[in-house]
Amino acid sequence: MGLLNTYFLTDERTFWHTTGVQALFMPVEGWVEPPAGSYGADTPGSKRRILNLVRASGLDQHLSIRSAPEAIRDQLLAIHPANYIDEFKKLSDAGGGELGLFAPFSKGGYEIACLSAGLAVEAVDALMRGDAQNSYALCRPAGHHCLAEHSMGFCLLANIPIAIEAAKKKYGITRVAVVDWDVHHGNGTQAIFYDRADVLTISLHQDRCFPPGYSGFDERGKGDGAGYNLNIPLPAGCGHESYLYAMQKMVLPALQAYQPELIVVASGLDANSVDPLARQLLHSDSFRAMTGMMMEAAEQLCSGRLAVVHEGGYAEAYTPFCGQAILETLSGVKKVDDPELEFFSLQQPCERAVGFHRQWIDDMARELSDVG
Repeated sequence: MGLLNTYFLTDERTFWHTTGVQALFMPVEGWVEPPAGSYGADTPGSKRRILNLVRASGLDQHLSIRSAPEAIRDQLLAIHPANYIDEFKKLSDAGGGELGLFAPFSKGGYEIACLSAGLAVEAVDALMRGDAQNSYALCRPAGHHCLAEHSMGFCLLANIPIAIEAAKKKYGITRVAVVDWDVHHGNGTQAIFYDRADVLTISLHQDRCFPPGYSGFDERGKGDGAGYNLNIPLPAGCGHESYLYAMQKMVLPALQAYQPELIVVASGLDANSVDPLARQLLHSDSFRAMTGMMMEAAEQLCSGRLAVVHEGGYAEAYTPFCGQAILETLSGVKKVDDPELEFFSLQQPCERAVGFHRQWIDDMARELSDVG
């Protein structure tokens, strides 16, 4: 079979993260697995089904599937203050609760969040030590909404910033680019790196979706980080062609100008056509194409080093096909035909709407070039 160049980081325990329920008369903690259908939007189903599809299709034979140790306290402290970490652990041990907005957890949530962050750390570390060409960390809970001092939007620890800081400390890298294509703005990652030039943060997101009312195009960093934050708010329903156009027109030139040593993708799959928390119209081939673009950019700029870290995606039936498309592209092995691809390809915006969306993107690109 040859060398398996794609690491796929996952762990069953991450699927047991829950927002605080009971299984019949037993509290969910320890070895009591949370019952199905009790999570609200952030269910483990969409993530577990990515893993199941990978295995059922035989793609697992072409991936190096591994777990990773929990992120350790010192790694967390590189991003989060001690009082946040201590309060999170205390509340988790006491049965759970909430330390921010829309991010509840139950007993043991701290350890599971550390494991999720650990998967992201290993996804980056494997690239830096040369064990993998690219990687995918199937993290749960997600991380891109988590701020340094409080959680938000299902995110309890800042997985990607933790992984980046661990790599910077260990390998001395000085330029990392984060491309976030989750349908919601990557506000936590942005805030953590907003005044720094050593990490370029780029977020493509549905305009004014989440955080509620947020657009963000004018926010481009401050201090040393001025010019190193790029938000690309896209109109609701803009679809496949407009996303690829935004990638070509704005994302790839920004990466080329920055010349990163590592590219990390914050891979939310919730821009798909049937996600319950957004209104974009992407399909599996959208994620296949965007992954291909990132692989080409990584090959040109940073010896192919591309880590993909899972964020959102809440349509249990369809999210797995989007994740499979990314993993197939990373590994170069095609296994599955998306049964809904033809249907979703026909549900795209009309030519006039696509023209409007392209003009929207052109205007943003022009304003960026005008300010240097």
